[in-house]
Amino acid sequence: MKIASHLSSKLFKDDIERIPNRDGFGDGLLEAGEKNQEVVALSADLTESTRVNLFAEKFPERFIQCGVAEQNMASVASGLAAVGKIPFIASYAMFSPGRSWEQIRTTVAYNDQNVKIIGAHSGVSVGPDGATHQAIEDIAIMRVIPNIVVLAPCDIYEAKKAVLWAAEYKGPVYIRLGRSPVPVVTTEDSPFEFGKGQLLVEMTEHRKSTIGLITTGSLVYEALLAAKELDEAGFGVSLLHLPTIKPLDEKAVLELSEHHDLLITVEEHQITGGLGGAVAEYLSGVRPARIERVGVKNQFGQSGEPEELIKHYQMDKDSIVSVAKKSFGGGYTTLVGL
Repeated sequence: MKIASHLSSKLFKDDIERIPNRDGFGDGLLEAGEKNQEVVALSADLTESTRVNLFAEKFPERFIQCGVAEQNMASVASGLAAVGKIPFIASYAMFSPGRSWEQIRTTVAYNDQNVKIIGAHSGVSVGPDGATHQAIEDIAIMRVIPNIVVLAPCDIYEAKKAVLWAAEYKGPVYIRLGRSPVPVVTTEDSPFEFGKGQLLVEMTEHRKSTIGLITTGSLVYEALLAAKELDEAGFGVSLLHLPTIKPLDEKAVLELSEHHDLLITVEEHQITGGLGGAVAEYLSGVRPARIERVGVKNQFGQSGEPEELIKHYQMDKDSIVSVAKKSFGGGYTTLVGL
């Protein structure tokens, strides 16, 4: 298999850097504020943990602390956008968009206001905070709303690029971020193009059984590890990363399905309504394909360490490999050397 040249030189090494992608949001918001004085930031009493503190310290006159009032924060942001500001609103994803969904739908999206919604601490990797704080439904509830773009960057560099892009884009945007450190897969020079997928792993020879992995956000590295192991086991493997979930890169998804026997979507989210749902919805109308979805399966989260929970909910590298093996009816031995 061929690995994209723009990825980290430490890929698959033990000393690969691990940094929360929310740090990229903090860096990107500060830079966006330096470039454009119309950028403003609003927080729901979670300034430091969402990384808005960097912006607030430098631009206190452009920062609004809304307190524990996510619904109000969304409405205030809509008003600010209506008079030409570019508001970024930040909270935990469970509360924004979770608690403020109706206000986002009606005051932001319905009016097509230029508001950027930052959902931090998404997924079960929030860890010890437990089920009440683990947003594993946010992609589903956001991508169903008209006018809203949905992004899920994989690491600190991609998160920063997504924020800088969002500051220039006119219209509502949702950016999904995590709490825990994740492997830094990309580099400062890696490409980020809105609405476009990135082929991180390309199948270089056709083998008897071929798999197209499709992933987004925090689980990109687990999918890369799985791709490496499956390739070594004799499968033909490609990996498509979709930092933009809505709009879906339909061309890239279609091309992947045309060249692989099986597609496996991988996301730190419910398998209902998320990336896997988007892929299945699209392909069902143009080219029905065999699809397996790796993600949370109709369950709530629970307290635990991030890696422990990723493994428990069967979203880790071993689980992805297991899904592939079972889909082809067994273990590696029948495929080795093909």
